[in-house]
Amino acid sequence: MSKEQFKEFVKTKPELANYVINNEMTWQKFYELYDLYGEDETIWSKYTNESSKSVKPTKKIADYMEKFDPDSLQKHIENAQKALDIFSELATKTTENINNNIKPNIARPLSKFFGD
Repeated sequence: MSKEQFKEFVKTKPELANYVINNEMTWQKFYELYDLYGEDETIWSKYTNESSKSVKPTKKIADYMEKFDPDSLQKHIENAQKALDIFSELATKTTENINNNIKPNIARPLSKFFGD
């Protein structure tokens, strides 16, 4: 059996894709079954008739939007903003301390080390 025939067969049985998506089977294993048994319904019935039991429900955008809480999102954004403000303030103070570092005006002779 050729790959093209297998592709045409899979188009007639879209339930098989759910097994691949759910990592229960691979396209290679399905192709091997097809190569051995062809389009024999007794082999494929367990993948097409029971597909409704083994298929995990797919989530849609609407499902996610039902659980979306804009107040919670706003709180997370505010917390992130506070953290960025604190980081910015620390970075500014560190830069100011480096720039305003007090250097002694007394020139030390090169021959003196550590308080000689």
